[in-house]
Amino acid sequence: MNPRRYRVPESRPERPGPVLYWMHRNLRASDNWALIHAREQALARHAPVGVVFCLAPRFLDATLRHFDFLLRGLGETLARLANANIACFVLTGDPGLEVARFAREAGVGLVVTDFDPLRAKHGWRTRFLEASPVPLHEVDSRNIVPCWVASNKREYMAKTIRPKIKRHLQEFLEPFPEFEPHPLTWPGAPGIPDIDALQASLEMDTTVRPVTWITPGEQAGHDLLRTFLDKRLRHYDQRNDPNQDVCSNLSAHLHFGMLSAQRVALEVMAQPRQDEQADAFIEELIIRRELADNFCAHAPDHDRVTSFPVWAQETLSRHERDPRPAIYSPEEFEFSHTHDPLWNAAQRQMVVTGKMHGYLRMYWAKKILEWSEDAAQAMATAIRLNDRYSLDGRDSNGYTGIAWSLGGVHDRGWTERPIFGKVRYMNYQGARRKFDVDAFVRTWPLQAV
Repeated sequence: MNPRRYRVPESRPERPGPVLYWMHRNLRASDNWALIHAREQALARHAPVGVVFCLAPRFLDATLRHFDFLLRGLGETLARLANANIACFVLTGDPGLEVARFAREAGVGLVVTDFDPLRAKHGWRTRFLEASPVPLHEVDSRNIVPCWVASNKREYMAKTIRPKIKRHLQEFLEPFPEFEPHPLTWPGAPGIPDIDALQASLEMDTTVRPVTWITPGEQAGHDLLRTFLDKRLRHYDQRNDPNQDVCSNLSAHLHFGMLSAQRVALEVMAQPRQDEQADAFIEELIIRRELADNFCAHAPDHDRVTSFPVWAQETLSRHERDPRPAIYSPEEFEFSHTHDPLWNAAQRQMVVTGKMHGYLRMYWAKKILEWSEDAAQAMATAIRLNDRYSLDGRDSNGYTGIAWSLGGVHDRGWTERPIFGKVRYMNYQGARRKFDVDAFVRTWPLQAV
């Protein structure tokens, strides 16, 4: 593996013992640079390798919908790992402290873990380092160009990070090695845990039910990718029409790390026909997703208005007392009780399916700003709803998209207007000019909730 894919957050002396991969962002056996690195380190030490996953009883606004998807996909991955002679351990509790305890008790010589820029995950890493003397390697398996290689500062627009990422793509957009069994066995490794029992042990909101239209896991992610390449990619120029079924539907698998973005990029680039549709998809898959990680990595306040650029904070503050056409409570937003049929339908789509069309996510968030007392309240509402219902919530993409919609992150100032100031505005009539709004509203009637 390219050594620039990992970094060492704190220098520590080497220790003998097995290598443990602490999996939390990338729930897959194949195409996983962190696991590849852990196995390479184990082979160099002539040691066994294991994978540990620690279930936090609560994580942000995750519900039964999210834990069900996560655990069913995790079960498939753990089975693949066990068949490859890689020991699997599942813990519960505070991940940083529990993994540190396990590493000490198991005599682990090195822990390899996933890079994640979110504040909550940074806290896990900090608590691990405080509680354990074991060396830690952090691997970026989510981005094609590792976040710290692409840029060492916060980038303010796609156009500033795009050339930096493209400069490194040839180096990092490489084929993955084959997933093969590990030759050394971890003594006394347990069997695959009971996934249903694990789910029953969690403290979570069970009112948001699992969805059935999508299947979790590595194999399902690859099947969705093949369907997209065979049937939808050639129509991707219609992606901004919510009535057209042309999007990839890969966001949940990418969010849970059940599918590698690098694998997706390699497969798209291997298609015999490279056209504007493929270019547009690659722009979103690589540039926009990696820009989102850059934002969250350099803005620990990524879920607060203080992360907005100064010009946006100032213009929103100037217009904070502007009259609003309506003010809705968090409950009215959640249950689609606004005056706008398009907004209500978009909210219902997310509540029912765990997914909202990408174009509508922007409209949805901007209207929350228009119908809230201020930007801080709007951001809290948008994040809560997205994290509670969207399968791909609690993700750098979601926080960045909301910050773009509400606070001009990665955007520029526009013509000043009430409420929004210079933040980009979207309205109902503009949506009607782009697609058949009435058809979308009919698809998601109020009784769909």
